[in-house]
Amino acid sequence: MPQKRKAVTPRQLRLVGFALTLVLLAAARPVLAEEQTVKLTSLEWPPFSGAQLPGLGASAAVARAALGAADTALEVEFYPWQRAVKTGLETAGYAGYFPEYYSVELTEKCLFSEPAGASPLGFVERRDGPVTWNSLDDLAPVVIGTVNGYVNTEEFDKRVADGRIKVESVVDDLTNIRKVANHRIRLAVIDRNVLDYLLVSEPSVADVRASLQFNARPLEVKKLYICFRKDAIGAAAKRRFDDGLGKIDVQAIMADALRLTTRGAP
Repeated sequence: MPQKRKAVTPRQLRLVGFALTLVLLAAARPVLAEEQTVKLTSLEWPPFSGAQLPGLGASAAVARAALGAADTALEVEFYPWQRAVKTGLETAGYAGYFPEYYSVELTEKCLFSEPAGASPLGFVERRDGPVTWNSLDDLAPVVIGTVNGYVNTEEFDKRVADGRIKVESVVDDLTNIRKVANHRIRLAVIDRNVLDYLLVSEPSVADVRASLQFNARPLEVKKLYICFRKDAIGAAAKRRFDDGLGKIDVQAIMADALRLTTRGAP
């Protein structure tokens, strides 16, 4: 014959409920902390991104503001460009990398955010040797500097791939600036803000900055994106970022950050 069970008092029920709540909160806390921080990689690409820049650069300022509007923190680690791409997309704990230009090829590797700023892309040239061109066909005789791993424009890169435009690729924009200044090449692809920043901040081009300029005809005003991983982590981070992006003034944040970054250049 089973023993008669004692009735559970209301006080005991409250204590049990309180204990269960503490257990659930303790179990959930690490998950919540992880979900509320997005970890991205980037490169040294001032004034858009850089470990020593105010606010880590203009693109980082936009990313931080957008994620903050979605109650999410931003953590950024800086690497050389190709390592930043590989780490952001392939290493556990990271949700992606930035800033990136859109390309159809990259859609195979990542989820693009909504546009998060703009990059006026064109050429650096010498003032005493400006290049006049109306179509990319006009650039066929000119050897043009590019940076390894960078997306330029779809049509430009297509012509490079099929040999209609000749390029010399280097590791960074500064190297291309020096090559143009030293008459080694006539043009190099570069963002106008990057050129302005480097001409103001980089001592190694101080003696030639007056001889350089941005070509009168831009290639394209490129939109900037975050490239998120094509998995559940990247998709969740993209949703938070895109949601926050709609709550901020991207153009104003980027303009303020660019002014601060250039003003803070050594």
